[in-house]
Amino acid sequence: MDNLLNTILQMLEGSEITLEIFFITLVIALPLGMLAALGRLSKLRLLSAFMEFYIWLMRGTPLMLQLLFVYFALPMIGIRLPDIAAALLAFTLNYAAYFAEIFRAGIQSVPKGQYEAAKTLGMNYTQTMRRIILPQVIRIVLPPVSNETINLVKDTSLIYILAMNDLLRVARTIVQREFDMTPFLIAGIFYLAMTFVLTWMFKRLEAYYGKYDK
Repeated sequence: MDNLLNTILQMLEGSEITLEIFFITLVIALPLGMLAALGRLSKLRLLSAFMEFYIWLMRGTPLMLQLLFVYFALPMIGIRLPDIAAALLAFTLNYAAYFAEIFRAGIQSVPKGQYEAAKTLGMNYTQTMRRIILPQVIRIVLPPVSNETINLVKDTSLIYILAMNDLLRVARTIVQREFDMTPFLIAGIFYLAMTFVLTWMFKRLEAYYGKYDK
């Protein structure tokens, strides 16, 4: 019993790194993704082309490769980042690209007539987006954003390759030391618990915004 309790405590410590990567990535990637989406839809061709290339690059290459590039390749050109910062940079750039495509699709799904109506009311572009378009976009994009957020929880296990003591690495270390598969089971329960909480939260949000459709 004491051994099991000690294992759980060690894995709770590892989950701190996992949760730190998750929350900071989400807080930065969501607004960055929205900005990237607006840039992608911009009438400025250079900005739109740059955002299109960025999104294509991030979505077209594996997150693991991006992690390895930031962690090992950047120091070769004189850019050295702490482990946690390197992981956050890779995760943020990757997920911002996915969120950008989700937001872009959401913005484009709003009928153009609403833009014209806002223009008739004398609203500028910023006012139109803030007061009319974005509130609708939030409701539209909640399901795909929920899916990507849950994927983010699971993808945090990739920081294992950077030798950071996250939840999965702690579990593997204990398994190798004690020849007991229980830590992997506990890790699975931890991940399931996190995704359960996120699923519940997004269902509540969808229900909240869904009431405006009635």
